[in-house]
Amino acid sequence: MESYLLSAISIYLLIFLVLLVTRYSAMILYSFMDHLEGLYKKDDSSAHQERDDSSLPLISLVVPAYNEGIVIQAAIRSLLLLDYPNYEIIVIDDGSTDDTYEKALEVSREHHAIPIRVITKRNGGKAEALNTGMTAARGEFILNMDGDSKLSSNTLRACIRHFDNPKIGAVAGNVKVINRENIWTNIQALEYVEGLAMARKAQSFMRIVNIIPGPLGMFRKTVLQQVGGYDRDTFAEDCDLTLKMLMRGWQIAYEPTAIAWVETPSRLLDLLKQRYRWTRGILQATSKHSASLWQPRKAGINCFILWYMLFEGIMWPFSSLLGNIFFAYVGIQYGLSTLLFYWWLQLLMLDVIAAAYCVVIEEEAPSLILYAVLFRLFYINIIDVSKVFATIEEWRGHSMTWGKLDREGKL
Repeated sequence: MESYLLSAISIYLLIFLVLLVTRYSAMILYSFMDHLEGLYKKDDSSAHQERDDSSLPLISLVVPAYNEGIVIQAAIRSLLLLDYPNYEIIVIDDGSTDDTYEKALEVSREHHAIPIRVITKRNGGKAEALNTGMTAARGEFILNMDGDSKLSSNTLRACIRHFDNPKIGAVAGNVKVINRENIWTNIQALEYVEGLAMARKAQSFMRIVNIIPGPLGMFRKTVLQQVGGYDRDTFAEDCDLTLKMLMRGWQIAYEPTAIAWVETPSRLLDLLKQRYRWTRGILQATSKHSASLWQPRKAGINCFILWYMLFEGIMWPFSSLLGNIFFAYVGIQYGLSTLLFYWWLQLLMLDVIAAAYCVVIEEEAPSLILYAVLFRLFYINIIDVSKVFATIEEWRGHSMTWGKLDREGKL
């Protein structure tokens, strides 16, 4: 019996290791190819700036805000410093119960060259606020962001050049953590660099970025209108919109130099609530296009995208969590703790190598690499628990609310 058990464990460990190595290798390979492509195009970007400054298209920046009074003024003022000659700012106050509208209006009345419009409406959710901004936008291109985000000064120039390709419907930006103040926020800083930026770089090489992040996404206005804007029936309106665009045949690029600095949860409970909502929202978005899961010829690359999202969101967390529980039991029951320790050490080495690669490519602080140890030791398991509960409760149809994160004003 024990020999069969050891054989089963060995096979499972081998499959898990192969999948993990394949996953990391594919992401690193394609993200590196995208990085090289970006370096090759850098000279073209400079030429684009010198040649087209006088005729660059108008870009409308839409800033949806609900109870963002503590950060809204800093967010708006940061937008006034963007390096681009032709843009407008539209703040959508989504029925806030604090002083968000008054504070935004105060900034709009200051003397500056960039037009700022502040629109207030009854509370209807982020999707409705973004649609209101889309309707009000005068620009040919729309940049949607969050009310608690701060953009790098080159964002507009870096994103707009991708639209020279008529197949590109949107550009996803690079999201980084600004409040790196404790273990939780520093691990998230590494996660954003490794788990999000590296994945989007790899996806961008194939022009199949599957989520345009809420803090920074630029769109053709005509494309937003074509797909009907944002829907209100999911808790991940950014993922839902991205999938709608992909299903219509539009390509989505990723611009790593366009950065949105965001405030992430600094407390564990807030973090778990956020990831719970993300997971349920992604499941809701993918279920709307579930027919494409079983029609590879008709759906093409979109079939792969949906299966990849389900693998990352459901299959991998369940497999990882159940595997860890099983290994812990076997290690205690059959005295295999040394073997399992070396197994865990292999996984840790993979994480450190991937973290080091991402830190170098993203020109991030080397100290983030150290958090790869904590990432493998306990963080990923905590997040996987949240994803598993979210999956089960979404399947069972449990009700939930948006669960807005309380801001601490770290912009």
